[in-house]
Amino acid sequence: MSENEIKALINLLDDPNEDVFQVVTENLIKKGTDIIPELEKAWESAADQMHQERLEEIIQKIQFNHNFNALQSWENAGSTDLLEGTFLIARFQYPDLQYSEINEQIEKIKQDVWIELNNNLTALEKVRILNHILFDIHRFSKSAGDFYNPLNSFINKVLETRQGNPISLAIIYAVIAQRLGLPVYGVNLPKNFLLAYRDEFGMAQLYSELQNDILFYINPYNKGTVHSRREIEYFLKQQNVTVQDVYFQICGNQEMIERIINNLIKSYERQNNQGKSNMFKDILAKLKNS
Repeated sequence: MSENEIKALINLLDDPNEDVFQVVTENLIKKGTDIIPELEKAWESAADQMHQERLEEIIQKIQFNHNFNALQSWENAGSTDLLEGTFLIARFQYPDLQYSEINEQIEKIKQDVWIELNNNLTALEKVRILNHILFDIHRFSKSAGDFYNPLNSFINKVLETRQGNPISLAIIYAVIAQRLGLPVYGVNLPKNFLLAYRDEFGMAQLYSELQNDILFYINPYNKGTVHSRREIEYFLKQQNVTVQDVYFQICGNQEMIERIINNLIKSYERQNNQGKSNMFKDILAKLKNS
C-alpha cells in the first residue's frame, strides 16, 4: 500500500459511520509497525480530540500485536534467553525500548564480575564476588519506595534506578551468572523469589542433606545472602505456607516471565489502573493458550 493510500485511510477515521471506522481501523492495524510514523504525524495534526484518541488506540493495538508476537516467538523458540523475555515484557510499557540498551548494561556488569573470577574459587566465593559487584559496586537493592510500584518489574527501569523487586533483581543476577558460566537458576518460591546454585561437580553425593542437585540458595532481594533448604523451610513455616518439594525446584524462564506478568497485574490493580491490569491479564491468557 502506498503512502497516499495510507493517508487516505487515516483521513477516513473522521468518518462518523461506525462501520466505516471499524473497517478502516482493522485495515490500519493489519499494516503493522511500518505505518506508525504516519499515524504519529496524523496525531500531531489532528483537528480534534476524538481523532487523536482514535489514532492513539490504533497505535497501541499495533504495538501490542507486534510485542505479543515477539513474546510468543520467544516462547516457541524455547525461551532460552531470559534477558530477551524480560525485555519483551518491558516493551509493552516502553515500545521504543531497544534490546541493545539493556544488553549493554548487563554486559558491563558481567565484565566487572568476570575480572574478579577465576577457576580456583569455590561456588560460595564466586557468589561473594557477584554479590560485591552487584550490591556494593553497582548498588542494586530492594525497592526503597512502594514495593508494588510496576516500575520495579520493568528491566529497563530497574537498571536505571538500581532498585527492584525479588523477581527483577533475581533475573539480573541469574542472567549475569549464567553468562559467566555459573549454574544459577530461578526458584519460584511463594512470597519471594530465590535463586539456586546447582551442583557442578557432584558434591551432592558427599552431602546427604542436598536435594535436587542444589548446593545452596541465594536471595538477591537481601543482597545475595546464601541459605540452606532448612532455612527456607523455616521461612515458609513462619509465613504459614505449607512446605512442598516443588517450591525448592528450579523453574524455567517462561515461568519467571509469567511471575513478572502476575506481579504487574497486581501492581496495576493496586493503582486502580484497570486498563493496564487487563492488558497484562490478556497477555498472560494468550501465552497460556498459545
